[in-house]
Amino acid sequence: MNKKYINMQTIKHLKNNYIQLNKTIYRPYTICQLADTKFGQVDEDGYSLVGEWFNYKGFTYVAV
Repeated sequence: MNKKYINMQTIKHLKNNYIQLNKTIYRPYTICQLADTKFGQVDEDGYSLVGEWFNYKGFTYVAV
């Protein structure tokens, strides 16, 4: 019987609501702050300028 094991990602809460998942650091943004970033924009080839992000506890976290 083949069992697949799911490795849990380690979450570390840093200063100023920053979060580290495994070795990637994510910066928190509120909805109003996202307008000043490249979130939701695409380049000439149609690829998103922000590749890694997630929502957690009222913030949208974008990889630094």
